[in-house]
Amino acid sequence: MPTISKKGINIPPSPIRKLVPFADQAKKRGINILHLNIGQPDIKSPEESIDAIRNIDLDLLKYESSQGSLEFRNNLCSYYSKHNIQVIPDDIITTVGASEALSFTMNSICDPGDEVIIPEPFYANYNGFAHASDVKVIPITSKIEDNFALPSIDLFRDKINNKTKAIIICNPCNPTGYVYSKEEIIDIANLAKKHDLFIVVDEVYREFIYTDIKHFSILEDKRFYDNAILIDSTSKRYSLCGARIGFIVSKNSDFIQTCLKFALTRLSPPTLALIAADKALNCNENYIKGAINEYSNRRKVLISELSKLSNIKYSDPIGAFYSIIKLPIKDAEKFSKFLLTDFSINNESVMLAPASGFYSSKNSKLSITLLRRSNNQTLLRLSLCSHTIITLCFHNDYINLIS
Repeated sequence: MPTISKKGINIPPSPIRKLVPFADQAKKRGINILHLNIGQPDIKSPEESIDAIRNIDLDLLKYESSQGSLEFRNNLCSYYSKHNIQVIPDDIITTVGASEALSFTMNSICDPGDEVIIPEPFYANYNGFAHASDVKVIPITSKIEDNFALPSIDLFRDKINNKTKAIIICNPCNPTGYVYSKEEIIDIANLAKKHDLFIVVDEVYREFIYTDIKHFSILEDKRFYDNAILIDSTSKRYSLCGARIGFIVSKNSDFIQTCLKFALTRLSPPTLALIAADKALNCNENYIKGAINEYSNRRKVLISELSKLSNIKYSDPIGAFYSIIKLPIKDAEKFSKFLLTDFSINNESVMLAPASGFYSSKNSKLSITLLRRSNNQTLLRLSLCSHTIITLCFHNDYINLIS
């Protein structure tokens, strides 16, 4: 009997999609499932993108450049220039979503057995990409009591050794909604530069900030050009998740050339999706403003309703569109399954993402500055991507259930 690789067996399942079979079974029973588990925007994609696909005039759908079309990368440069980021097309590699960008990055900067430091909770797929690359994640745990603020920089410094290759952060953060200040970004970048590390910053949610805090990109500061790697995507910004267009941006030419080897191996990003993504970059400026306003209003409703509940803790998202909630339950995964298998109101229920999958800590004997593993198992992540979060999550019967 052929055997499966240890690597494949050990890759952690996605907490975002892990419970999909239970949701599918509920749908077969006639239950309408409201997907609060995944960052799939329900805001329509830009008309410019949809029209470009609808009216496409091609008689051959050929391979695109492995790096992405020059026209697309030029338009990206114009977009970044508006955000005080000065890059040229050769600094960019177009990828199949930010997921491939992260995979290329991990494989380009790390060898098997190397380590990357990541504040947790973090985007769950970071763990998956690390496992796939035989890279060890070294977590620095933030606390829900502090709204998941950046832990002390000393904790990062203490974890650095000769196997450390990078510090990875998400700004704004999925899943906590925390937004790193300019000072925090520079502190982390200075630490990375001092120890000859890469600093990888996932900036997919750049536009979605709901306070007066201004987003600061790692590539705004020329001092960190050699160390900085920016991960980005059109998926959330333009509601183009299904297009699967992401990009790696870096001024480190050695890194870009290494990533390009991986890009050449997979031939090219999807040509048709690139056309849609390219049009999105030049869509009406009111599109982004409208999306920000919509998510901001949903955030207000979420926090207003959560504040009425007793015996819970929750993150107040400054950016992105997620919140982590700690409920008075023993096991978030069992509770999430229960919502899909045994609970409904008016033939509706919700699908949530157990937040334990956004942690890599395994030790239950953590210091008082860290969340205990048992706490992680009672956390849930909610997505604001669907307007239905307002219609069911705060239904009176549902509120009574979780309180």
